[in-house]
Amino acid sequence: MLQFVAAGLVALIVLIVGSGWLSKRAATAEAIADARATTRLLATTVVQPALTRGLVRQQSASLDRFDVFALKRLIVGDVLRIKIWDSTGRIVYSDETRLIGQRFTLGQAELRVLETGGTAAAVSDLTEPENRYEKNWGPLLEVYTQVRVRGGQPLLFEAYYSYDDVSRRSEAVLAAFRPITVAGLLIFVALTIPVVWVLARRLDASAAERERLLMAAVEASEAERRRIARDLHDGVVQDLAGISFGASATARELTDRPELAGRVEALGTRIRQSLRTLRSLLVEIYPPDLRTEGLAAALDDLVAPALASGVQVELDVDDTSSVGEEATALTWRVAQEAVRNALRHGHPSKLSVRVGVRGDTVSLDVVDDGVGFDPRMPAREGHLGLRGLRDLITESGSTLTVESAPGSGTAVRLETAR
Repeated sequence: MLQFVAAGLVALIVLIVGSGWLSKRAATAEAIADARATTRLLATTVVQPALTRGLVRQQSASLDRFDVFALKRLIVGDVLRIKIWDSTGRIVYSDETRLIGQRFTLGQAELRVLETGGTAAAVSDLTEPENRYEKNWGPLLEVYTQVRVRGGQPLLFEAYYSYDDVSRRSEAVLAAFRPITVAGLLIFVALTIPVVWVLARRLDASAAERERLLMAAVEASEAERRRIARDLHDGVVQDLAGISFGASATARELTDRPELAGRVEALGTRIRQSLRTLRSLLVEIYPPDLRTEGLAAALDDLVAPALASGVQVELDVDDTSSVGEEATALTWRVAQEAVRNALRHGHPSKLSVRVGVRGDTVSLDVVDDGVGFDPRMPAREGHLGLRGLRDLITESGSTLTVESAPGSGTAVRLETAR
């Protein structure tokens, strides 16, 4: 929930900034559109009716009359300067009288408006020669539109506005919409948070229920495996142990029939081997109770299949009675996986398992002389082995090293705090 709220606040800030930028652009476009509309209105209702052929011919009387008219009716409000051009680029009239009669090159936008009508707006380039008298006014917006003299000659009417005024108009438009935008986003977040809260609670409840069902299934599986292991241990294992002892006793009594005694003793040996194998299977079905049976007994059962298959096994376990349960369980799990991998994939002739307790450290070494492998190669699908225990080993602060090479066997070493 906190992550959602934090993400929502970040998204809200981004939306406010983004919408503010877009609104600023829209407001600026609206302010420029107002300037274009004002220019168009001045051109059609004020300038065009006052244009005369004498003004176009630069007659002094016509220029004087239009100058008085322009200063009174045109240079008002936001309009800072006006210019009227003919198609040759000559300035027919400007309130800056030093420009009247001078010629400058018209741009493509100005010529298009002069020929086809409409309006165009652009930020003034104050470095242009025709704008040399406006350099000290700061950024300007110039707007063009077409006007006609009586008789039909088209002229280009140009009005200059302070771009600061455009920015102020833009800010005014933006200020009117900003509270609506921000309030709308805040209301949306305020309405969304309770919905997300309810959904999060439902997800938590659903996850808790799934976890409860999973734990129940795991506990049921563990209980069933424990029951099977207990039944086998208390039934078949005890029966086989009794039969093996009986066979050995019978073999000792058959002193007068040595051939039969040897066969009975061999039968007892086979039964004891099968018994060790069965005990190893019990370890696979359900791990031993390390607190009561001890790590040494569990490891002895673990290497029983190796002995039964003819592998020479060396098992050396120090006294682990003072070792904590977590360290004992981790040592057992790593030993189980290392021995299992050695027998399944390494095909060794010798296997050594040593557990040492030195100071505050418990060490496990599982060494075999099998076929080995390249530890740098990724594990094949379904063969994660010890790599699946690395997270558990890392979390416990322990270290695991695996040294191996093709044809050189494998050495696994675990060091963990006791």
